[in-house]
Amino acid sequence: MTNERRVLVHPNKQALAASVAARFLTKVVDIIADFGDAHIVLTGGTIGIGSLAAVNESPARDTVDWSKVHFWWGDERFVPKADGDRNELQAREALLDHIDVPAENIHAFAASDEVASLEEGVEAYAAELARFSPDGGQWPRFDLTFLGVGPDGHIASLFPNLAGIRVTDAPVIAVRNSPKPPPERLSLTRPVINSSERVWLVLAGADKASALGLALAGASYLEVPAAGAKGRRRTVFFVDQDAAAEVPEELIAESY
Repeated sequence: MTNERRVLVHPNKQALAASVAARFLTKVVDIIADFGDAHIVLTGGTIGIGSLAAVNESPARDTVDWSKVHFWWGDERFVPKADGDRNELQAREALLDHIDVPAENIHAFAASDEVASLEEGVEAYAAELARFSPDGGQWPRFDLTFLGVGPDGHIASLFPNLAGIRVTDAPVIAVRNSPKPPPERLSLTRPVINSSERVWLVLAGADKASALGLALAGASYLEVPAAGAKGRRRTVFFVDQDAAAEVPEELIAESY
């Protein structure tokens, strides 16, 4: 077992999304073979959703028994259920509505028109996480967690120098002052993210190069939250050529 970090560089966004999709499909088949089911944490963003669309377009899509896959989210915008800003809606349109995954296997955060407050949203998701904990704990066995990375280095809705990145005593938090709109969000905390066997950070574009470089150079996770994302077994940065501009050559892997 190793939890070393690897960086896989792709020539462009399209190649990046296709590579993530292919590796994801292979990995999910392996996880189901090992454990009987799979618990996957999804992310939003252009590349995160693009990767899901690439999964849907793959000829290998139906090699997965989707009835054995559970989908969760790392964070969500606290907006109405039908709002196009919701990561859930985007993921459904890109992939989930096109595969035979049972409705009860899709574990979405509550929308602003489903609960009365952010606090209720926190409580509801924490309860759902605990319901699927294998040992009476606070959250499931997460096999793979996808994360996007913002130009400021944020992951999920854990932003630099804000209180959320410091929380270690709760699985879910409410975010009211997100520097990226919309301001109100729900997010998993760093302990939950880092409990995942594998963390795959997927990012593209020159505007991500500085954050990626800092994360890999050992910056404080309080200032660059991506620096604190680490899977128990493996941590992989899937990036395009533009985002890799400040990655040290020795950290770039030929394969995963």
